[in-house]
Amino acid sequence: MRQILLDTHVFLWMQFASGKLSDNLQELLQREDVRWHLSQVSLLEIQIKTGVGKLNLPASPEKILPRLIRESGVAYHPLSDAAIFMLGKLPEVHGDPFDRLLIATALTEGWEIATLDPQFEAYPVRTLS
Repeated sequence: MRQILLDTHVFLWMQFASGKLSDNLQELLQREDVRWHLSQVSLLEIQIKTGVGKLNLPASPEKILPRLIRESGVAYHPLSDAAIFMLGKLPEVHGDPFDRLLIATALTEGWEIATLDPQFEAYPVRTLS
């Protein structure tokens, strides 16, 4: 089974703006041989960005995110110590610590990442867009 970690923006687009997803991602979302993962890192990113006014959701993250995760069918993945320690081995090419943690998670788990962020290509992780 193919294992794919969702970058935060891809998860949010799945929920609120599916038209922004590429044809490739929309096709993959329909396949039964793909398991989608959402990292706890994305929840942290959403909470912080909502709190500082950089992201607007229809309700507070604590009210909406548990339902969205449950209804979307993605596997929720807590942040692991292995990913935290992998972070220390990655070059700081990407300035966003959330994205570097997502990359570290994908690397430690052996997963691909669904993202439209071109900076991910600087790391040894397989990306999908």
